[in-house]
Amino acid sequence: QVQLVESGGGLVQPGGSLRLSCAASGSIFSINVMGWYRQPPGNQREFVSAITGVGITNYADSVKGRFTISRDNAKNTVYLQMNSLKPEDTGVYYCNAHSNGIWSWGQGTQVTVSS
Repeated sequence: QVQLVESGGGLVQPGGSLRLSCAASGSIFSINVMGWYRQPPGNQREFVSAITGVGITNYADSVKGRFTISRDNAKNTVYLQMNSLKPEDTGVYYCNAHSNGIWSWGQGTQVTVSS
């Protein structure tokens, strides 16, 4: 089983930046894909970005060119650099990881983009 802990959320003005981190522990050796989802207020959880163990990345169209996902395998941590933030980026951001056929999720971190 994999445990995930997110950090780095907060309140930021439109156009600002935030960097989210997600640290993995537990059965980390078999983790292949790690990624980020978000849940805007009153909406369903949606895909944001993912990265494989060899660095192949994927992004939702709504964040392409603004968000960058990266991974430090030595630290078992995945990051999400978010630039040019918009009010519609507001939501709870969740980290997930795929290991041994099972998806694990973090508890989420709140991101609020507002002036």
